[in-house]
Amino acid sequence: MSTATADLYDERGDALDSLALQLHDVGGRTAFDGPVRTVRCHRDNALVKALLATPGEGAVLVIDGGGSLESALVGDLIAASAVEHGWAGIIVHGAVRDREAIGQLPLGVKALGSNPRKSAKAGHGEVDVPVTIAGVLFAPGQHVWADADGVLVER
Repeated sequence: MSTATADLYDERGDALDSLALQLHDVGGRTAFDGPVRTVRCHRDNALVKALLATPGEGAVLVIDGGGSLESALVGDLIAASAVEHGWAGIIVHGAVRDREAIGQLPLGVKALGSNPRKSAKAGHGEVDVPVTIAGVLFAPGQHVWADADGVLVER
């Protein structure tokens, strides 16, 4: 990512939404951007794991976990798979685990927090549907930018 989110907002503010939710930088890359892909799931990461094992082509996966911190939706193995398959980053409205290992990967990861508890693997949820997090819409195909200052998405 070559342009800081603050500068991007100064240039294109009316065309962007800013996520006011304060997320933690967990991955080895703080700044990342790409086209949006989405998963909506609650305490079940089977769809997350399956999607991140497919070619990412520089996309950013936005996971709407409903803000639950009760179990992790992404761990080090899933994050490593994302790197292997060419994903630019992951934004988790929920928890991750294996923070230290994820921090060593060349991947942008932002999350609400962490919890060592693993999630269910039943495959409940939806892929590539519009999701709204803290009043901001993330739809597949939109572009998202993230850095230490926060997250912007095109309207």
